[in-house]
Amino acid sequence: MHILICEDDAHIASFVSRGLQSAGYQTSIVGDGASCLLIARQGEIDMIILDIGLPAMNGFTVLETLRGEGVRTPVIVLTARDSVFDTVAGLEGGANDYMTKPFQFAELLARVKLRIGDGQAEPAIAQLLTHKDLSVDVRSRRVTTSTKEVDLTTREFALLEVFVEHAGQVLSRDQLIAHIWGLDFDPASNVVDVYVRSLRNKIGAERIETIRGAGYRLK
Repeated sequence: MHILICEDDAHIASFVSRGLQSAGYQTSIVGDGASCLLIARQGEIDMIILDIGLPAMNGFTVLETLRGEGVRTPVIVLTARDSVFDTVAGLEGGANDYMTKPFQFAELLARVKLRIGDGQAEPAIAQLLTHKDLSVDVRSRRVTTSTKEVDLTTREFALLEVFVEHAGQVLSRDQLIAHIWGLDFDPASNVVDVYVRSLRNKIGAERIETIRGAGYRLK
C-alpha cells in the first residue's frame, strides 16, 4: 500500500512517514497542495494523509478538487484546525476521517488500517501473532510461551506486538516511540530502553537483541 503524506511541516511529515514505513507501508511526501493534487490524480496512491494549511493550495481545495474529479482515494485529514466548522467542512468535503494535532501515532495508524480499505474489500487483520514459541493474541491481549502465560502492561504489550510484527527487523528508538508513545513524546527520553528491559525480564532476555547504534531486534 502506497500512502501520500501532504504536509508542509518537515518534522511531522518525516515522523509520520517513518512510522508508516515501519508498519509496512510505502510512503511519499509532498509539501504543497499543488504537488499533492498532481500525484493523487495519477491513480497510484492508496491513501492520502492531508494537512489543511498547505502552501499554494490548501487542503480543503485539494480535497474538493479530487472529489469533484471523481478521485475516490481515501483521505485522512491531519491538521491543527480543531474547530467544529473545520471538521464538518473536511468530512462534508469528502474526507474519510479527520484528526487534529497534536496526535498519537498509534491512533493515526489505527485509522489508516481502518480507512485504507474504504471502497475496497475488507483487509484481513491478524488476530494471532506468532514467532517461534511466542504467541500474541491481539484480541484477548494474552501472551504465552511454550512454558507459561506472560502478564504484560498495556505499553509492554504494544511494544511486543510491534516486535513480533517486524520480527528480524532492526527497529530504532524513534520508530518504537512513534508507534507507541506518539509525536509529542520527548525523543531524548530513555523510556524505550526501560520498557525493553522490562519486556526482556518477562519473555526472556535472549529474545530481543540490542543492535549498537541502531536499535533493537526480535531474533
